[in-house]
Amino acid sequence: MAMISYQLENDLKAEEFVKVLQRSTLGERRPVNDPERIAAMLAHGNLILTARDNDRIVGVARSLTDFSFCTYLSDLAVDPDYQHRGIGKELIRRTQLEAPEAKLILLAAPAAVHYYPHIGMKRHEHCFYIDRADELTLNVYKLSLLQWPPIGKTVCAC
Repeated sequence: MAMISYQLENDLKAEEFVKVLQRSTLGERRPVNDPERIAAMLAHGNLILTARDNDRIVGVARSLTDFSFCTYLSDLAVDPDYQHRGIGKELIRRTQLEAPEAKLILLAAPAAVHYYPHIGMKRHEHCFYIDRADELTLNVYKLSLLQWPPIGKTVCAC
């Protein structure tokens, strides 16, 4: 059995990042054919942990964090040949340990929705997102037609 090493690699090379994304299902939803965006993703991710089998990258956790309140785990990818060995869970654990006071948050890839509760993570039902700013404009207009916040209701400030 391989000996996996884990390390903080905020200087991870784009080529290695793309390789592990492509080998995992995450490559389907990341701009792996856009080197400039990949470079920007790595440059602005301020907490990057990797898992390696010797020199081969087999897992990555790329996060953005303030190290105090919130850590957003944007990318968690493990090579399929190395899955079911606890590598993803260990990358998450080590990410949390780098910012122990911060809440770790992620959006699950469709193939991993059932994985996270299995390892002890809690589901949060109040998550919202937009892909483009013009969507927000449209949504704000639609919401203005409704009473917000609902009378007598408290809005969660999570």
